[in-house]
Amino acid sequence: MSLSFCGNENNSSAYNVDQGVLNNGCFLDALTVVPHVFLLFITFPILFIGWGSQSSKVHIHHSTWLHFPGHNLRWILTFILLFVLVCEIAEGIVSDGFTQSLHLHLYMPSCLAFMAAITSIVYYHNIETSNFPKLLMALLIYWILAFITKTIKFAKYTEHGIGMRQLRYCLTGLLVLLYGLLLAVEINVILGRRYMCFAHPTEVKPPEDLQDLGVRFLQPFVNLLSKSTYWWMNTFITTAHRRPIDLKVIGKLPIAMRALTNYMKLRKAFEAQKRPVGLQPQGPQWIWRALRQAYGKPLILSITFRFLADLLGFVGPLCISGIVHHISKKNHTIQAPAQLLGIYFISSQEFLANAYVLAVLLFFALLLQRTFLQASYYSAIQTGINLRGAIQTKIFNKIMRLCTSNMSMGEMTVGQICNLVAIDTSQLMWFFFLCPNLWAMPVQIIVGVILLYYLLGISALIGATVIALLAPVQYFLATKLSQAQKSTLEYSNERLKKTNELLRGIKLLKLYAWEYIFCSSVEETRGKELTSLQSFALYTSVSIFMNAAIPIAAVLTTFVVHVHLSDDADLSPAVAFASLSLFHILVTPLFLLSSVVRSTVKALVSVQKLSEFFSSDEIGEEQEPKATIPSSSTNHSNYQALPLKVVNRKHPAREDWNSYGLHSDGYFSWTDGAPTLSNVDIKIPFGQLTMIVGQVGCGKSSLLLAALGEMQRISGSVTWNSSCEGGDPLYSMTKYTIFSLSSNRKRGAVAYASQKPWLLNASVVENITFEMPLIKQRYKTVIEACSLQPDIDILPQGDQTEIGERGIILSGGQKQRISVARALYQTTNVVFLDDPFSALDIHLSDHLMQEGILKLLREEKRTVVLVTHKLQYLPHADWIIAMKDGTIQTEGTLKDIQNSEPELFEQWKTLMNRQDQEFEKETVAESMTMLERKNLRRAMYSREALKTEEEEEEESVESDDEDNLSQVMRHRATIPWGSCGKYLALAGLLLLPLLVLSQLLKHSLMVAIDVWLAHWTSDVIHAKIRNCGFSHSSYLLVFSVLCCLGIVLCLVTSMAVEWTGLRVAKELHHSLLNNIILAPMRFFETTPLGSILNRFSADTNTIDQHIPTTLECLIRSTLLCVSALGVISYVTPVFLIALAPLAIACYFIQKYFRVASRDLQQLEDSTQLPLLSHFSETVEGLTTIRAFRYEARFRQRLLEFTDANNVASLFLTAANRWLEVRMEYIGACIVLIAAVASITNSLYSHLSAGLVGLGLTYALMVSNYLNWMVRNLADMEVQLGAVKRIKTLLKTEPENYEGLLSASQVPEGWPQQGEIQIQNLSVRYDSTLKPVLKHVSAHIKPGEKVGICGRTGSGKSSFSLAFFRMVDTFEGRIIIDDIDIAKLPLQTLRSRFSIILQDPILFSGTIRFNLDPEMKATDSMLWEALEIAQLKPVVKTLPGGLDAMVTEGGENFSQGQRQLFCLARAFVRKSSILIMDEATASIDMATVCIRSTVCMICNTHTHRVHTILNADLVIVMKRGVILEYDKPDVLLSTEDSVFASFVRADK
Repeated sequence: MSLSFCGNENNSSAYNVDQGVLNNGCFLDALTVVPHVFLLFITFPILFIGWGSQSSKVHIHHSTWLHFPGHNLRWILTFILLFVLVCEIAEGIVSDGFTQSLHLHLYMPSCLAFMAAITSIVYYHNIETSNFPKLLMALLIYWILAFITKTIKFAKYTEHGIGMRQLRYCLTGLLVLLYGLLLAVEINVILGRRYMCFAHPTEVKPPEDLQDLGVRFLQPFVNLLSKSTYWWMNTFITTAHRRPIDLKVIGKLPIAMRALTNYMKLRKAFEAQKRPVGLQPQGPQWIWRALRQAYGKPLILSITFRFLADLLGFVGPLCISGIVHHISKKNHTIQAPAQLLGIYFISSQEFLANAYVLAVLLFFALLLQRTFLQASYYSAIQTGINLRGAIQTKIFNKIMRLCTSNMSMGEMTVGQICNLVAIDTSQLMWFFFLCPNLWAMPVQIIVGVILLYYLLGISALIGATVIALLAPVQYFLATKLSQAQKSTLEYSNERLKKTNELLRGIKLLKLYAWEYIFCSSVEETRGKELTSLQSFALYTSVSIFMNAAIPIAAVLTTFVVHVHLSDDADLSPAVAFASLSLFHILVTPLFLLSSVVRSTVKALVSVQKLSEFFSSDEIGEEQEPKATIPSSSTNHSNYQALPLKVVNRKHPAREDWNSYGLHSDGYFSWTDGAPTLSNVDIKIPFGQLTMIVGQVGCGKSSLLLAALGEMQRISGSVTWNSSCEGGDPLYSMTKYTIFSLSSNRKRGAVAYASQKPWLLNASVVENITFEMPLIKQRYKTVIEACSLQPDIDILPQGDQTEIGERGIILSGGQKQRISVARALYQTTNVVFLDDPFSALDIHLSDHLMQEGILKLLREEKRTVVLVTHKLQYLPHADWIIAMKDGTIQTEGTLKDIQNSEPELFEQWKTLMNRQDQEFEKETVAESMTMLERKNLRRAMYSREALKTEEEEEEESVESDDEDNLSQVMRHRATIPWGSCGKYLALAGLLLLPLLVLSQLLKHSLMVAIDVWLAHWTSDVIHAKIRNCGFSHSSYLLVFSVLCCLGIVLCLVTSMAVEWTGLRVAKELHHSLLNNIILAPMRFFETTPLGSILNRFSADTNTIDQHIPTTLECLIRSTLLCVSALGVISYVTPVFLIALAPLAIACYFIQKYFRVASRDLQQLEDSTQLPLLSHFSETVEGLTTIRAFRYEARFRQRLLEFTDANNVASLFLTAANRWLEVRMEYIGACIVLIAAVASITNSLYSHLSAGLVGLGLTYALMVSNYLNWMVRNLADMEVQLGAVKRIKTLLKTEPENYEGLLSASQVPEGWPQQGEIQIQNLSVRYDSTLKPVLKHVSAHIKPGEKVGICGRTGSGKSSFSLAFFRMVDTFEGRIIIDDIDIAKLPLQTLRSRFSIILQDPILFSGTIRFNLDPEMKATDSMLWEALEIAQLKPVVKTLPGGLDAMVTEGGENFSQGQRQLFCLARAFVRKSSILIMDEATASIDMATVCIRSTVCMICNTHTHRVHTILNADLVIVMKRGVILEYDKPDVLLSTEDSVFASFVRADK
């Protein structure tokens, strides 16, 4: 067959030009070649040669700046043009099939046009990014020429009466239109920007984001092709393989996506609603409306994409139907096409009847559908992420104005607020992700049912009814699932709370031998949690089963009915397999239905919660913080009429000032009940020291908070005076009724140190300077005044050491001193110190008083208000306020009070005497504070040891050794199969084989069902051709049996996976908990509490709820892919050749993706932690932040954290889209290859039509499951990390709990006498560390009271811990009542002593439980203990008495009362040996009398030496050795004894 441009038949009408050249069809086609050749020739040299010399890229570094107008329109038009050209090529080839010789002119011009179109867009893109608009001239000429030549061709066709029936006519018309539009776009660019014929083109500036090198998220800025295929992510994902992704790599967010931008957008939407109505509308609708206004547009875009994708999804089944139909028609004769203008034309029906054409159409439809689907996902998720950022910022701004009383009265806990941030904002975000489904699902279902009806008639409706009937069941399951999840969550929260208490109080629990009581309580809650997890697993497995079984059931009923309804039912392969695909499509929306509905319900609940939170009480007016300008105006600067209720309760006036004044007849309360402060009428002098004194709980702290405007004011006012001439008191009184206008003056910043120190999760120096510039000299003075230097020296990085959350690594006194240092360092006029001495020993207190308060603050003439229990400092006060029961008892100077209230003065005097009135100027500076520094040193040492292990891994990554690096990177790229093996091994011998076998069987059956269907339908066709009768019954029977078996197996597999998961979860948590509580104390000192808690919270949750479902999805999608590829290869073996390159592509894509995805997921999690902890920190330190007026700074930090989290989320989303687009495209290629191969196979080697249908149906499935497989693989990898981490903790060595004697061999009342012999005792904390006690020997007789004293680090604490075997005794022994304690079982030993620790620890529960968790003591014993501890009156007044509740950490009692409870707890134990470890740190002096009622041994480690003067024996220690050991009076009489020098120093 010879080749020529116009064909070479004999009559050669092709070359006939009698009617003029333009009337020859071949010449018309030749004419259209001209523009394409012109473009290809003219642009190639420019593209390849001229590019190097372009230098106009100077002012921009991203090559993504797209600034020509009509940019997206041009890309869309070019895509359409390419598609039309492909159709034209195909049409030419099909038309040419009817002639004897090849007519090149039918398709060669279109091929050239196709190449030219691609060249035009590449050329354009390069011009645009390099900003060289002059070169657009070439394109302009091309569009003009193409438009003219096509128009001529179109005009001639019309002239010769070729009409719409011929496909080529339609295509030519379309091309004319497209070239015209492209020409218009080009002219618009050139004229709009004045690039040609104008002297000065318009200057355009690139957007701010692109000028900023830090912005790496380019999705909004790249061209359409890159947007839709995420091409710009390529470099990002491949570099992840070489070096881990961190915040530096992902850079900043583009401005439009930052939290601040989105918050402003949302605020606008909120305010737009407020305007028309007077009062602001409350309730959820208010929030929904604002969200719709702010985020409606991108959502509508997402929904549109989704619609398009869903409609294109139906092309698949229709194409399958067409292809199989075409193949099964045995007579391939088609009438000859019309011949006009000397060339052939075909109609569109003939064109679409061609199987190959359908295959190519199917390929394009798939590509488009997947692209639209991913675009819809991306758009929805991006909107969701932006929304989350905005809402979090809004919540934070609300927190900044929250009423403190809401917090302290428990109306709103830190936990609830953190839940709002962590959970509710995410629920809203998820709702936005799934929102497009809400709209798309009905459309999908309706179209699907219509198509099924068109294929199968009435029986389709019955199949659809089966699906529809099962949908409510799905919904019911979904609600049950969320209920189960809710109850699981409640139990796991409760379990976490208990675990948290257990870990925080682990030292106490070990010392009192109570760890099993608490452990069993955690186990009990875990039991409940597992029960609800069981129902969760049950519902999950039923839901998975339904999803797998519904399509089978639907197909079965449909075909059964279809065959029975009519004898000559058309059950051809075309119908059968098209309807099979349609059923698969129909099931997807029903799958999603449950999750979408559930998500919608959750979102409604979350918005309800948010609206309640947003409408909770506030303090002050909502104002945008402006730079405060101190106004010098008079006292009535800004009158404001406030609504009645507002002044009444919530809005104390707080404004700007230099000094300050307080209340006339003020009544203040925390709740709506009785006022906490009543009839307060005080003045505070400017620039002087005012002290507030009074008993525990008389409202001293409340007075300060009232002044700061934190309390609800019932009446009265707070005034901050702006200037004080002469010696005017700094308080003016503005007695006013509720209705009057009060003159508000803004208060400036107050340096406030709260009673419970609040620290940031930052370094020591950041905590002290608190965002102020670091002035070296001042910083040094403050550190010196608070004697923090020795503590800082202990810390590994000095003052750059990070303090953990809530200052975990520091002790009470250290936290308090840092908090005071912060107040001293600030340069505010007013300083409020709330009981700064409570956790400090006498030396530190004196030093702080002298250096800090009297020297530093006095010199700076700052107004100081000091709340204290240390009455010996009263002589220093300029003004004293004494409080009692929430009222002012008296105020004045010490002289005034001596005259006016002599009784009170006498009472003070006796208390002062006990603390020694003489205030020694020479404080012993070296005297350290308690155990703190030693504890700190110990904690630091151990943290270092721990760190080194962790850092070794990281350092190996950073080392210069290249092989090492590549090895680590290789390690990152491998899947942790080890953990997977461990996980499955825990399932046991019964479940594991069941799991594997049932899955394999199920998938084999699925394939069997479809193969049988192919066999059956092919037989139907053969019977039709032979025109003989056909009975469906035998085929139907086998089909039904296979289907029913399949359904049963679906149930078995889903159950097996879920029960495996449950079994493993149960085992892991049980062994983890039991391992942890038996671990030695050293483990808890070296491991950060947070990381242990994470194993119990996040990791356990992952293992409980996520791994089973991920595992199920992974197994299912993998086996589906494998079976599908198997079936296609069986149908057309030739497919295997094409599979190899695709498989290689797949392998590399998943390999790169998994590494990047894991990094991004970890990054998203790790950026979420600082965000959440910033929220909880802010809530806890709210009063301090507001006192300091630091709201704006904290807001700024929040925005940074939110943006970091959001940029990680966005990159993760983009990476997921990147993967899915690529996998879908590979899937589309598989479909194309399978289709072409099977069509060819069936036309030339007579493959049965049924098998072709089977192959195509499976090929369509592959593209769906490929990316699921990779996504689940990546998820599984991240989730198995949890198993790995828990396994690491399980390797901890437990303490040795066994003794040589069994518990029954120990005498019942031991130790009865309490005689203690210590023989040559040496102790260390760990076998790797130096000894802390060296060869100590002592003998203590029964009933003696022993005081132990010594500097910090002298070994006092270790001495007491040795009795409990909490430390490693490697030499010597302790014998108590003739029994060596080393021989006793630990439980028994520890349960026979009592100890009072330095830090008071209370657990949540009743008071009874706190005093006696073992439930051994009677009520009278408990009351007696409370009476000794002077707590009886306090407990009596509480509702429920002994059964009154203690909140977490004993928050509802003051520090002093907590210490007393710990004292009472020790008395309940009635043991003959009581050890006190500096237990009187924060007890009022009056309460110290308690000690004399303790008649047992009392080891008082103390610096407060005077308290042990009445002991029977004194031991003075130094560096682990006993220095002195005698009666106190003997030691005192010895001049040079160390003890005597201590006592002198303490005076």
